[in-house]
Amino acid sequence: MHISRRKFFCGIAVGAAAGAAASDLEELVQAAPGSRSSASPSEKTIRLDMNVNPDGPSPRVLKVIRENPEMVNKYPDGEYGPLVEQIARFHKVRPGQVTIGDGSREILRMAANAYLPGGKKLVLASPTFEPMAGFAKQTEAEVAPVPLNKRFAHDLDAMLHQTTAPAALVYICNPNNPTGSLTPRKDIEDFLKKLPPNVMVLIDEAYHEYVGPSSDYASFIDHPVDDKRVIVVRTFSKIYGLAGLRLGYAVSSEEVSLKLSSLRLERGVNILGVLAAAAALDDSDYVRLSFKKNADARQEFYNQTNVRMLRQVDSLTNFVFMKTGLPSSQVIEHFRRNNIILGPLVPQMDRYVRVTVGTREDMREFWRVWELRPAGSHNMASNQ
Repeated sequence: MHISRRKFFCGIAVGAAAGAAASDLEELVQAAPGSRSSASPSEKTIRLDMNVNPDGPSPRVLKVIRENPEMVNKYPDGEYGPLVEQIARFHKVRPGQVTIGDGSREILRMAANAYLPGGKKLVLASPTFEPMAGFAKQTEAEVAPVPLNKRFAHDLDAMLHQTTAPAALVYICNPNNPTGSLTPRKDIEDFLKKLPPNVMVLIDEAYHEYVGPSSDYASFIDHPVDDKRVIVVRTFSKIYGLAGLRLGYAVSSEEVSLKLSSLRLERGVNILGVLAAAAALDDSDYVRLSFKKNADARQEFYNQTNVRMLRQVDSLTNFVFMKTGLPSSQVIEHFRRNNIILGPLVPQMDRYVRVTVGTREDMREFWRVWELRPAGSHNMASNQ
């Protein structure tokens, strides 16, 4: 019997609550976080460069993917209404305020194409998430990078000075990638009050779910400001574990959403991604579990750096920006030769490397390889 996708969405919550058949239960147990088998460190390349959830998606999401193999040979028809409505309910906004895309990167591209052509200027931190500058350059826009301040937060006063004409868009990644650092909410609100009225602000909250309670942080979706210039971006690629299915979204005014949606890649959002995202958004227990596991693993990473008298930027994400005391290229190459991939070079901060917080086994191998540093590099301490 054929079941429409709309009926499928409506039935997700009911289906998830129902008991699975014995064979399905066995598959779910095998796929559950902590029970997935993995090759020994010597037999695989460990990826600590992508900032993804090392446990992948929840068993509930995996079940949805397994139960819909007949969808993979079909083109998406562009009717993403049920997911858009679900995201709108989740954030208590109107469906017309939600724009979905092929990962949050597409949302960034759409914003660049919407607001930067014609020699406009993008203002952003340095360092920050690099693709945003790349999308701006594709539109032949001017890119104005502003160094982070001494607290590794966005230097919003300096960024404000860059927002004179032809500035059209400000990009704020919070928490920031690659540093993992936070820019206080109050500072951003003050910045918005001083911003010229014709300048849009894109706030990238890709790591929102990893922040946890903080007096300095509140999402601009969950606690909005009355400002139609603000676009807030989220992704299913991080804590939800759906990086391979490529789905992100933005919440903005309805006028802005219409403008962004007109630039979306036709048939860019795949059907399984939509179904998986719907199941993931409903699985709040898994989000809490992933947050707790990441916080514990990140603290253990700090413990290991402290033992070795190393330093890192305080992180509110699932990665750590660690000071090594050696040129980043040497450290990254050393790990690459030992089958561990770290985050890319950050030229502005040459003696730091970005390390994704992986599984316990992955992090144990990371520190084993750290101790294999070549002779003459054993004093990679914080004062270098």
